[in-house]
Amino acid sequence: MKAFIAEFIGVFALVFAGVGAIHVTEGGELTAVALAHGLAIALMILAVGHASGGHFNPAVTFGMLITGNIKLGPAIGYWVSQFLGGLAAAALLAGLYGSEAVAKGTPAVGLGFSAPQGLVAEIVLTFFLVLVIFATALHHKLPVAAFAIGLTIVMDIMAGGAISGAAMNPARVLAPAIIGGSWADHWIYWVGPLVGAAIAAIFYTQIYMVDEKEEAKLPVDLTSDRPSS
Repeated sequence: MKAFIAEFIGVFALVFAGVGAIHVTEGGELTAVALAHGLAIALMILAVGHASGGHFNPAVTFGMLITGNIKLGPAIGYWVSQFLGGLAAAALLAGLYGSEAVAKGTPAVGLGFSAPQGLVAEIVLTFFLVLVIFATALHHKLPVAAFAIGLTIVMDIMAGGAISGAAMNPARVLAPAIIGGSWADHWIYWVGPLVGAAIAAIFYTQIYMVDEKEEAKLPVDLTSDRPSS
């Protein structure tokens, strides 16, 4: 239950900060919007990530499921909690700013770009995000993992925000879409993040997990207190 509450809070913060920043800046300050999303995730990982692993994204949970780092039962609980957290934040924002503000904060394919371009952007951007999560938080367990993940979100939004909104997260899109009623090219924000996360998960299993298995097979140096390298 603690993990589900943590996932609820994490996505709540992401949607509240992200959509709120878009409304306050009228969508004209990409850097501010990128920082709002990135800081929300980084800070929530630090605050409650210890309780759940700090997924805060159905695509991340999907990647963890593929790599065997979470079982299907808990994964379903994570997904429900994530979507409910986003929905609660979107509903609160609608009460504060109105449903139109929530609709404007719903990611959409940018003017001059096609749905296929938006799909490719979501795949690539989510791949970057999930790969950094696997590398920094799961594999190396770096103390700065939270900020590395947050900065990846900032990078992704600044690079791809004009193309697809750089959602990388189905919960970030579904909740505002329900409250704000904006469903344009909605399928992109499911297919893109899930495919991107799956590619990152496969990359992780073939690179990082293979390295771990190879290291486990190394002979022990009897003249040292640690395995030889």
